[in-house]
Amino acid sequence: MTTSILYVEDELFLGKIVKETLEDQGFEVIWETDGARVMNRFNSFNPDICVIDIMLPNIDGYSLCRQIRGLHQNIPIIFLTAKTATADLVKGFESGGTDYIRKPFSIEELIVRIKNQLNLKSSNGIPPADNREIKIGTFTLFPSRYELHSPTGIIKLSQRDQQVLCMLCANINRVTDRRELLLSVWGDDSFFNSRNLDVYIRKLRTYLSVDPSIEIQTIKGKGYLFITG
Repeated sequence: MTTSILYVEDELFLGKIVKETLEDQGFEVIWETDGARVMNRFNSFNPDICVIDIMLPNIDGYSLCRQIRGLHQNIPIIFLTAKTATADLVKGFESGGTDYIRKPFSIEELIVRIKNQLNLKSSNGIPPADNREIKIGTFTLFPSRYELHSPTGIIKLSQRDQQVLCMLCANINRVTDRRELLLSVWGDDSFFNSRNLDVYIRKLRTYLSVDPSIEIQTIKGKGYLFITG
């Protein structure tokens, strides 16, 4: 089956080169240059993965990512950007991005990252989820449904939320090694993915904060201690 890519880039020369190269590699590519037209293309194209520049006409990449996440929790989204500040990197992950490539980049790197994201999506970065329920204090995690049932309602989890939380749950009251977590979920332990992990840990702490018996402690130089009840 051909992998379909929604590619959003307003630099015409770069966009043409990337599109043609990806197609030569066997991908199906829909290329859009205007942020305002992206959601219509997304809905009609139903891609397997999105590759989105951050600086776009009319609607920026961060906003597009949040809109896509509202429709599809688990699709991989790779950001392309010339921005270099760490705050921009964190903002990209917080908006729902799953990977981040700085410009200028090589096509070979982009292809490797696309394949890595698709592999992570298919494997979930953890053993395949079944219909089991995982009790976490007053919460119940349903991995196959990407849902965390809390005392106040249902929290819809992203793929990354679930991957990180499932690894923590596998080590309740034991330290989860940070590097092992990065390798299992992201496939490498680069600085960028490390910052991405920080974002997801903060999100999970917020989700779980209504139960004071649950705590995700940072163990400096080692990883995270997940304490429940």
